[in-house]
Amino acid sequence: MSRLSGNRRSGSRGVRAMAFVFATALLAGCDRTGTEMVPPDNSDSPPAARPSATGTEPNDTSWFRPRSDERARERAAMVDQIQQVYGLESPTVLKAMRNVPRHWFILPSNQSRAYQDQPLLIGYGQTISQPFIVAYMTDVLKLEPDDKVLEIGTGSGYQAAVLYEFTPHVYTIEIVEPLARRAKQIFHQYGYNRIDARTGDGYKGLPDIAPFDAIIVTCAPDHIPRPLLDQLVVGGRMIIPVGDQWGLQELILVSKQADGSITRESKMPVRFVPLTRE
Repeated sequence: MSRLSGNRRSGSRGVRAMAFVFATALLAGCDRTGTEMVPPDNSDSPPAARPSATGTEPNDTSWFRPRSDERARERAAMVDQIQQVYGLESPTVLKAMRNVPRHWFILPSNQSRAYQDQPLLIGYGQTISQPFIVAYMTDVLKLEPDDKVLEIGTGSGYQAAVLYEFTPHVYTIEIVEPLARRAKQIFHQYGYNRIDARTGDGYKGLPDIAPFDAIIVTCAPDHIPRPLLDQLVVGGRMIIPVGDQWGLQELILVSKQADGSITRESKMPVRFVPLTRE
């Protein structure tokens, strides 16, 4: 089970402030210096194929997880920043962030920025979240290998790949068909063959697959969708940004209690792209 440090420093005021500064770039479509980002390449094609090792690391459990030494130093520097700047110290989450090559999920026009701690445009008005947000949202779910997890908003596919480090039971849904198609191509290309990626309206969840032990929402509705609450198991957790597109959004951790009641815990202010409906 992944954990933050004992004093949960990721909830401190310093971390919350830094997370808000970096996360607000998500909707604005610019980096944290405020400069204009490179216009996205709207091609449906994933990056050119890159070699990766076969098989899992020693001591890993039963499912295959892709590995590559490409840009390993940049990945390590990214993880060091997540740990040192934000105080996120979960060994399993840091290892997952070190293992998944973020550049596999980045458009060619943004490859030079692949390991910077900032969101990047992926086309169609959508973004790949900054690495810290990916790590933080993954950590609060406390995933176990037997957990079944649903992601709303596949986007680039990067968050799903990080979740796949913890459990092979990953389901992800994306409403923007070209993005869904590109993510599926990347999953197939690099060997994420057990990720179940679908195209559709994430607000509805996946009732044919539910219930889920964990749900992660990577786009912001103005309220917590009732279908997602219904599809969460008792004892399950959901992490979701909630708020108006142009106003304040809060990253909320939702837990379902034994009596079916719901608890909500606000984690930090954020800015995500809005959840799109059919």
